[in-house]
Formats: sequence, structure tokens, C-alpha cells
Amino acid sequence: MTAIDGDSQVAEEAQTKSPSLVSAAAGELAGTFILVFFGVGAVQAAVATGAQAGLWQVAVVWAIGVSLAIYATAAYSGAHINPAITLVAFVYDRMPVVRVLVYWAAQMAGAMLAALVLYAMFAEAIVEFERQRGLLRGGPGSELSAMMFGEYFPNPAVFGTDETAWRVVSLERAFVAEMIGTAMLAFMVSALTSEQNMARPPAGITAVMIGLTVAAIISIVAPLTQAALNPARDLGPRVVAYFLGWGEIAIPGPRNGWLIVYVAGPLVGGLIGGGLQRLLAKAAPKG
Repeated sequence: MTAIDGDSQVAEEAQTKSPSLVSAAAGELAGTFILVFFGVGAVQAAVATGAQAGLWQVAVVWAIGVSLAIYATAAYSGAHINPAITLVAFVYDRMPVVRVLVYWAAQMAGAMLAALVLYAMFAEAIVEFERQRGLLRGGPGSELSAMMFGEYFPNPAVFGTDETAWRVVSLERAFVAEMIGTAMLAFMVSALTSEQNMARPPAGITAVMIGLTVAAIISIVAPLTQAALNPARDLGPRVVAYFLGWGEIAIPGPRNGWLIVYVAGPLVGGLIGGGLQRLLAKAAPKG
């Protein structure tokens, strides 16, 4: 599955149409960089400076980032820009294993690079944010600044960081939220790009519709888990945060759930959503 080109029909045809691995890797790296630069950048601007007023404004910037990433890189790699979408392509569309691994590596590299660039821009603003709130980076409560890179449940900006807040969203509910959010995303990406869907939008509009889907999901899921919906989007910046001083607050995190919630949750959800769309497509009347 690709974000613009639609589903492959057979493995040989997919390999014939697929771009070279070098081109694909460059596309996924660049696309994920764009996605994280705009999306995580919006979170950093909102948290550290108050630039965005409200969750919806951040979600809209995410939508723009997703759309621009697809427009910029779809011709090179299909613009998966999300390991969960790549896993869907592997399981249901017979994407070669080597290509999957290259996509995943490029997505992680793009996410980490974007996080480093954003830190170079916002470093002093983040330090001032921590100073004003009495936060010791890497200490208890510093999820309030670490959330500008990786995600936490419940959303620290909404519920806080103490154990009372932890009861609001359990590990199990956080996993379900990320799974369902990503399932919805994968379902919509599959539906919007499927050649079997006669109602799919023109290729030039598909990227916008996918971006709006992301924004809508964020507006629902983000108060609970910050809405990763993408293992690279969380893990890349989280690794960067680990080495920038957040340490165990970044990995494994105060509740030891980042791997289950923000990696396994989206991967499982992607398979559910992508699979359901394909079942629906098979059941649709032909004509």
C-alpha cells in the first residue's frame, strides 16, 4: 500500500512499479522528517511558548505536515512515513522484507533528525519552560517537558504527572486508544488510496484527506495518550530526548509502557484497520 499510488495487485507488479531502494529510503527519510518537523514542532511551540491555543490548532499543523510530507515524497517511496502503514503493506500487499526494513530504518532516521533540528531551535525555550516550572530534566514530573519529544499517558498537559493522574488512563486503556486511533488511520488511508474504491478522491486531494484524518483522530485520542499513531514519530524523538538529558523519563518512562502503547499499539491497530478495509473492499459489489 502506498499513500498515493494505491494497492499492488501481485508481488511482481509491485516490485516492477516500486522505486529503487535508495530512492525509497530517501523519500521515507525526507517524508518522516517533514512530518515530525511540523507535528512535533507544533507540540514544542505549543508547550514551550504557548504559540498554539488549544489542541485543535496543534492537530491542524499535524494535518498540514502529513499532507506536505505526502505531496513531497509520494513519488519516491509512496509516502508511508509510518512503520504501521509499512507493516500493512508487508502483511496484506506482499511488500518485500528488505524493503520493509529499509523503510523502517529511514523513517526512524528521519524522525530522529527532525527531533535534533527542533531541539537546536527550541533548546533555550525548553530550558526556560523547565526553569519556570521548577523541573529537573530527567527527574520526577519532567514528563511535562519530555512530552515535547515522545508521548505520555495520560497527556501531562491535560492531567498532570502524579499518580492520581495515572489512574485516569491505565496502560491497557492507553494501548487500546493508540490501537483504535491507528486502526482508524490505516482504514482511511487504505480506503482513500484503494483502486477498488470508486468514491476515492482524486490523487491531488488524497494527501489533504489523509492529513485531515490525522487531525480528527488527534483531537479525540491526544487528551489520553498524546496520539502517536506512528511508532517512528514517538520512538525517534524519544531516543533523542533520552540522550538530551531526560534519561529514564524518556526510556523506559515513568510507567514502563512506551513500547506496548506507542510501538505495539499502532502496529496492531494498523493491521486491524488495513485488514478491515480490505475485507470490506472484497465484499463490495463488483460492477
